[in-house]
Amino acid sequence: MNKPLCRSATTSEPQDPGGADAPVGLLLSDEQPIFLVGMMGAGKTTIGRSLARLLDREFLDLDHELEARCGVRVSLIFDIEGEEGFRRRETALLDECSRRPGIILATGGGAVLNAENRRYLRERGVVVYLHATGDELYRRVARDRTRPLLQTPDPRARLQTLLMQREPLYQEVAAITIETGIMPISQVAQSLISLLKKYQSHS
Repeated sequence: MNKPLCRSATTSEPQDPGGADAPVGLLLSDEQPIFLVGMMGAGKTTIGRSLARLLDREFLDLDHELEARCGVRVSLIFDIEGEEGFRRRETALLDECSRRPGIILATGGGAVLNAENRRYLRERGVVVYLHATGDELYRRVARDRTRPLLQTPDPRARLQTLLMQREPLYQEVAAITIETGIMPISQVAQSLISLLKKYQSHS
């Protein structure tokens, strides 16, 4: 498990050449990354992939990248190294990935807990907070057995506690907040593009 975080591995998504996900052109600076933050179940990966296709950008999921580097699932890293060990790896990888120009990066739900991570996110790109209510988040992740922080007798209460703890930190780093709610992924991505254009025009 003590593998260095140096092996190259990417999770780029194939580009959709047409249809609803046809690229809409570049947004912001070509070099400026977009970082997605939010709770587990907020839609960071699915919305991030859709947004990347629309903007013709590379997409990266930090948890998936960490699994590719280590060769095991996040849940096993938690089992062997504990949350503290996982967070150390997460910070090292976020430092590396957040320097990559032009990407859309979906961070892990707890990445904002580390002050150093929050600094990387604020200083290196545009941070988007994907917000959803505790009830909606639970509906999405209730049957997901791969979430180590939810392996408790009362996962709903645990999720609500995590949301209360993390929400101020998401708000601290976010330049843009969008409600994911029950909108289709494509609609959320299109709404986010509008918000990014407004952000660009005022920055």
